[in-house]
Amino acid sequence: MRVPFIDLEAQYQSLKGELDKAINDAVKGFNFIRGKEVSDFEAAFSRTMNLPHVVATGNGTDALFMALKVLGIGPGDEVITPAFSCIPSAEVITLCHATPVFADVHPETYTLDPERFEQHITPRTKAVITVHLFGQGAHVEEIRSLCDRHNLYLIEDCAQAHGTQVNGRPVGTFGHASAFSFYPTKNLGAYGDAGGFATTDTQLAEKARRLANHGALGKDDHLFEGFNSRMDTLQAAVLLVKLPHLAAWNTKRRTNAETYHSLLKSIPEITLPCQRPGTTHTFHIYAIRAQKRNELQNFLQDKGIQTLVHYPGALHNLPAYRHLSHAPDDFPVANRLSQELLSLPIYPEITEEQLRYVCTSIRDFYCRPQKNQ
Repeated sequence: MRVPFIDLEAQYQSLKGELDKAINDAVKGFNFIRGKEVSDFEAAFSRTMNLPHVVATGNGTDALFMALKVLGIGPGDEVITPAFSCIPSAEVITLCHATPVFADVHPETYTLDPERFEQHITPRTKAVITVHLFGQGAHVEEIRSLCDRHNLYLIEDCAQAHGTQVNGRPVGTFGHASAFSFYPTKNLGAYGDAGGFATTDTQLAEKARRLANHGALGKDDHLFEGFNSRMDTLQAAVLLVKLPHLAAWNTKRRTNAETYHSLLKSIPEITLPCQRPGTTHTFHIYAIRAQKRNELQNFLQDKGIQTLVHYPGALHNLPAYRHLSHAPDDFPVANRLSQELLSLPIYPEITEEQLRYVCTSIRDFYCRPQKNQ
């Protein structure tokens, strides 16, 4: 049996008629940049996420960079960010000519540990980026409280958390600004790069909209220098078709996660992902902590099961941040996660037969006779 990590073709086939029509209509409109579909998607996503202001961008990294820029982050500032995440949550800080300051993550949720975060606050700290990693709601209420106490900006990286909630509130609504990615493999994915900046602040929203369009709201209205990060019309058309299905897809992901839980919980060599109390996990990634992780991954590959490692290097261990002179054990949880986590297939279209095959294969790996050392 073959089990891909994600099956975008299966999702396309389930919506083929709607998607083909939306793409065809967008092409026939011949307004490929800033077409009506873009503003329609901004409004629809705003309603869905309970965020008053959404600015569609070229990708999620740009949206995160814009969040820092509109908040005035620049040279001399420090921004705290998790040591375990995808690199955009750190590199955008450097792109603003500020300094990324890593803090360790919580050993159960894998998101920024509020206690570790507070320990890294200095007089130069201006903001924190908290990442809702793998669809898990971060400890965002505690972090926002600390931000208010220390007069810091809170930026939410929601790239992997479309529809995740914390105590009934959608993520992205707790911070001063937030960023979303609509990369094709995300829970809500376009057919190319796309992203979104969001905020509850009208002035920040206008500044972000200008920033993404060379400093202008209209043609030749360049109030300041910006750059070019505009979601194209075709991507917005695709996202408009997919958005009404997001809640059902997230429910299916949670159901698939429950199946994994029930079938894998008795295997002592692995640790299953938790769901933090009071949160709604959307399981963009289902990552287990596995003994002999690399051997298990190779074994599953031989069985036709595709898995991925998120992430093989904690940020402080990457060559890009060697200049910060961190040792691996400076952030022990992040370091350990990079050595143990293995991401299993969990897309909405995966079948129960495929899920059971994955679980049986994992059990077979740990039950097989061990070679002599």
